[in-house]
Amino acid sequence: MPFPALESDVLAIAGQWLAQGHGVALATVVRTRGSAPRPEGSHMAVRDDGAFAGSVSAGCVENAVIEMAQAVLADGRHRTASFGSDGSLFAPGLMCGGDIEVLVEPIA
Repeated sequence: MPFPALESDVLAIAGQWLAQGHGVALATVVRTRGSAPRPEGSHMAVRDDGAFAGSVSAGCVENAVIEMAQAVLADGRHRTASFGSDGSLFAPGLMCGGDIEVLVEPIA
């Protein structure tokens, strides 16, 4: 279920994963500039095995956020990253022309 309709669905799924004994990181859009695919407060939960629920960018940067979440789960330290439409062929970015900042943190 990669794109639940409600943010509460993402949090409920994260809670289920925690109850099952999985490590879980939560990614949250904390800032947007310009045209952004998802609003501030959008969530994506990432499980220790790479499964995820929710979306922070409607698919544009989810793989990069999953990699960040795996690093967060490995060392327990939160991370932030900014993603935009800088035109780089090798960096994850947004097609819509805006920018987002994402916070990824472990949850317990």
